[in-house]
Amino acid sequence: MKTKQKTNGLKARVGVLGMGIMGGAMAETLLAHDFPVTGFDIDPKARARLNKAGGKAMTNVADVACQSDVLIISLPSSKALAKVTEALVSMPRSTWTQPPIVIEASTLPLADKEAFANSLRKLGITTLDSPVSGTAVRIRERDWTFFVSGPQKAYRTVLPVLNAFTDNVAYVGPFGNGMKMKFVANHLVAVYNVAYAESITFARKMGLDPEEVLQLFGNSPVLGTGLMRLRMPMMVARNYLPATMKVDVWQKDMAVIAQMATQVNCPIPLFATCAPIFNSAMAMGKALEDTASAAEVLSAMAGIPAVPLKN
Repeated sequence: MKTKQKTNGLKARVGVLGMGIMGGAMAETLLAHDFPVTGFDIDPKARARLNKAGGKAMTNVADVACQSDVLIISLPSSKALAKVTEALVSMPRSTWTQPPIVIEASTLPLADKEAFANSLRKLGITTLDSPVSGTAVRIRERDWTFFVSGPQKAYRTVLPVLNAFTDNVAYVGPFGNGMKMKFVANHLVAVYNVAYAESITFARKMGLDPEEVLQLFGNSPVLGTGLMRLRMPMMVARNYLPATMKVDVWQKDMAVIAQMATQVNCPIPLFATCAPIFNSAMAMGKALEDTASAAEVLSAMAGIPAVPLKN
């Protein structure tokens, strides 16, 4: 179900651990909604951006956690989550005036999220598995969707914080269901992304204007999707920077989905067909470009000359 709730009275103090593309967008949005925000990232540039936006960058995980009512975690890898776990577990109990509710918003293997939540539970900390579907660009239109799973009481408590990002906050049941919903969402994103790349390539090979294809189909009530309107303009322009989702990060998400499919013995043939396309994008040196660069893989396969490098 989708729920909307407005805050009353004092705003919760929010900490953000991991201020990359997604975490940074979260921190800036919370500040725009007058939430007090502290944060930490291993990248000094990310900390500097938070300070410039009006937040307060800290030098370690513990300093953020002990000053937060709600702690949002947005990390790129299980290794990073393990380091956060170690930092939180090593904090003396006397440090906690009141333990924060943790919103784990990363896209990671479910087993790693469960291990994290179990470690924090021993400290009296409640964790919500709450991955987000959407890109940093889409937050401006409030088009994100949070899949929140875990204790309902904690969900209701953090709802005003999540509503700063979007009205699309879905409670989906027990801890772990959020990540499962994200697997399904990203499965579709992978298939759609390659399908749009294939369509654009097909249009070019037939001599059609790709821009006209986008104009005709982008807002179609039948064929158009938000993902098409986000990624196909990049494919039309053949320019994949700045990235809304980097290919190298997407490789991690693809691997996690494939792992879950194997675990539950589910065939995903369309998804499996997409994997080599993104592998090829990596081989072509597009690791830091947007996943829309899958179109260049299809273009190369079709014999369409590559875009000349700019001097």
